[in-house]
This record gives sequence, structure tokens and C-alpha cells, in this order.
Amino acid sequence: MANMRELRMRVKSLESTQQMTKSMKMVAASKMRRTQVSYGKVKSFAESCSEILKDIMSGSAGEENPFVQGRPERKRVCYVLFVGNRGLCGAYNQSVLRFLEDALKQESRESFLVVCGRWGREAILKLGVPVERWFDQMSDTPDHAAAQELSGYLKELYLSRAADEIHLVYQKYVSALAQNPGIEQFLPANVPQGTESGSREYLFEPDQSSVVARFVELYLDHTVYFAMLEARSSEHSARMTAMTSASDNADELIAALRLKMNHVRQAAITTEIAEISGSSAVFEKG
Repeated sequence: MANMRELRMRVKSLESTQQMTKSMKMVAASKMRRTQVSYGKVKSFAESCSEILKDIMSGSAGEENPFVQGRPERKRVCYVLFVGNRGLCGAYNQSVLRFLEDALKQESRESFLVVCGRWGREAILKLGVPVERWFDQMSDTPDHAAAQELSGYLKELYLSRAADEIHLVYQKYVSALAQNPGIEQFLPANVPQGTESGSREYLFEPDQSSVVARFVELYLDHTVYFAMLEARSSEHSARMTAMTSASDNADELIAALRLKMNHVRQAAITTEIAEISGSSAVFEKG
């Protein structure tokens, strides 16, 4: 049985670890709240943007847009993988990586990756798919500038025909306790198509094609921003849940060790009393 010194050291170590996990939980919760505020605003904007696109994407203005046009042959596919900046977030990173691996197994065309996040460089390279670029300096609370940088790069890949199809792969936020990996086609853009007679009338300046082109790019920028925010919200939620679980487990271990310490202390006292009683009996006989 472990002695009191060893047990005290283990309890002290667990208490130190627990302080760390509780701090990480608080940091993750704070980042999640900030990210979700932006997430809600971008979602609202995207819905408004989608409604307007339904009205203005009519006739040839939408069909001629290079980001909307599909290609007869889609030979080269780009998968944009969003992972966390670090671990200690449960199965968040492994889950989205397994999801991508399954998607790649079903992909018969030439594929390559663009990775957003610092986690798992070695694990990602083991997939055997070339990585075109790493965006490993992204913040835990993404801003619109970072989204525009990524969106601009992806649009250039498409326009230069380096990729005929681009998909975003990330953890979709369900709740603070649940995140599900998913895939979304980014390019060619699945923008809502309108009709010749929209629900509203618009006056275009300088012309409809120019306005549609600008609006489609705005829509794409915010699609990327929305994916970044949703992925980060999922990461912070997963880390908050993992750290809560770790803190609770530490509580249970500390309680079990303290109970063991009491048993050891009680056994030591019992032994000492027995030794004293034995010594007294010897002296009485003597």
C-alpha cells in the first residue's frame, strides 16, 4: 500500500492538473462566446444575402458568372480541411480527419488539400494526399480579413483552373455538447437561383452583371467566414466539454485518494495503538 507521502504528492499533482483544466475550460468558454456572437451576425447576413441573390440571379447575369458556371469535366478536386489550432478537445480533430479520409476513399478524381489550422500536420500528411497550402496562422477567433484571405486564395485556384471543384470540410456546430463533421461545396457556387420576375424590383448600376459578380463574391467570402466561425465554435465547445470532463474526473480521483489516505492513516493509528498495547503488556508481565 502506498505511504502517506506518495498519496499526498499524487493529490497535489491532481489538484494542479485540475486547476489547469478549469482554466482551459474558462478560456474555451470565453472564446466560444465571442465566436458565436460573430457567428450569429454572419448567419443573419448570409440569409439576407441569399434572399437578394434569389431576386438578382436571373437570366444570363447568373449563368455567365465564372464562379457559378460549372465545368463539363471536373478532373481536379480541392478539399479545404478545417482543424483546430491545438489538441485537448476530445475527438474534434480526429473525427473530422476520419470524415475526410472516408470522403477521399470514395473520390476517384485527382485531389489535393488546403489545410486551415495548426493541429496534426503529421496525421494529415499520412493521408497520402498532397497539401497545396497550410493556413496555420489563423486565430482562435477568426475575423473577416482572415476569411477574405482564404476565400481569395480559393477563388484564384478555381479561376486559374488549378481546381475544378472545391469543398469545405469542417465540424458543424450542433450544440455545446455535439459537433458533426460535414462537407459543403464551395465552388462552383451553389448560389440560390432566381427567376425572371423576382419578388422585388432592382435598379442596377452600372449593370446587372457587375452587381451580380460583386454580390456573388461577397456571398463566397461570407460562406468561408461562416465555415471558419462554425468550425472554431465547434472546437471551443469540444474543448470546453473535454476540460469539464477532465476536471470532473480529477475530482473523483482526488476523492478516491483522500479516502485511501484516511484508510492508511487509520491503519497506521491502529498499528501504533496495537504496538503500544503490546509494549504495555510486556512491561506488566515483567
